Amino acid sequence: MNRFEKTGPRRFPFGRVLPAAFFLAVLALFLLGLDDLSGVTARQEAEGLKNSILQSAVHCYALEGFYPDSLDYLQDHYGLSYDRDKYVVSYEAIGSNLMPDVSVIPLHGGASHG
Repeated sequence: MNRFEKTGPRRFPFGRVLPAAFFLAVLALFLLGLDDLSGVTARQEAEGLKNSILQSAVHCYALEGFYPDSLDYLQDHYGLSYDRDKYVVSYEAIGSNLMPDVSVIPLHGGASHG
């Protein structure tokens, strides 16, 4: 008889299952955090685009004395550009002396900014 041999009932090998379950849980938390981070980045990009449009409109007002009546005017005269495949921009001119209403909507998820 070998005195180092275990002679009890065989137990379920938790030594292999628990580390694998822990790894999968950490991986799932990492992927959820990564998804949340990409959502924050998309919202920040949309907010940055909105701010750029409003700054261009204010620049136009300061130089020319009126807010532009369309987004195309800012693109043609002030070099504004954005990725049309990524965002939908709503530019509503209220009057030549009133700040326009601008909304930027990401096309691939994210929140709208108005």
